[in-house]
Amino acid sequence: MVHLFVNGEGMRGGGVHHNIAEHPYLGEVRTAPRYRFFSVRDEFPGLQLVETGGASIAGELYDVPLSVMAEKFLPDEPPELELGVIQLDDDSYALAVQLRPGEAESGEHKDITSYGGWRTYRE
Repeated sequence: MVHLFVNGEGMRGGGVHHNIAEHPYLGEVRTAPRYRFFSVRDEFPGLQLVETGGASIAGELYDVPLSVMAEKFLPDEPPELELGVIQLDDDSYALAVQLRPGEAESGEHKDITSYGGWRTYRE
């Protein structure tokens, strides 16, 4: 089992939540303030670790077997994202999908960091 941070359509009520819905929900959490947050095609979000100018981003934490990550969750992730490790605001760490290197710099994605979360942005 691993802790999985989700901050977009994987959250409760989201389009790919069914992939992790049966696994223990550990609560709402926030990232450490080290990330920029982007909307990709206005369909899903992506985190990017930054040296400066980061913010704390809202999400949910789940306890998920690695096999579920490999067989159900990751196959539904778009090509702009990859699995990585992020820091949470309580100084713990979790797996999360993040923008692949170079994606944020491509200029194709909208910076939505100021919203602090996907749900807030979508409202």
